[in-house]
Amino acid sequence: MRNFIITVDGKQYEVGVEEVGVTASPVAVESTPSAAPEKKPAAVGKGTKVLSPFPGLIKNLLVANGTPVKKDQPILVLEAMKMDNDITAPCDGVVTFNVTKGANVESDAILAVIG
Repeated sequence: MRNFIITVDGKQYEVGVEEVGVTASPVAVESTPSAAPEKKPAAVGKGTKVLSPFPGLIKNLLVANGTPVKKDQPILVLEAMKMDNDITAPCDGVVTFNVTKGANVESDAILAVIG
């Protein structure tokens, strides 16, 4: 858990953030609006899509294309708002990337397929 102080409309909030896989959810010390529910990856023909949880820059691919991966294993680093976010495999399988290092992606872009 990492603690941060954020300012929204001139009011400061202290939050603790815990990494829990594809996305991280804030744990507020003060009452703040609740976070949106985590998106589940969508199953497709020969695998499960790994979707971008938010817009960002593909900073690094942590495994090679075609590599077997385990559920919750980090597969790439997505930089958003100057923070590095590990994107993890939603299931066991072989990863096929749909992005390259240095690419900019939008929310819900297909980053990879695990099949």
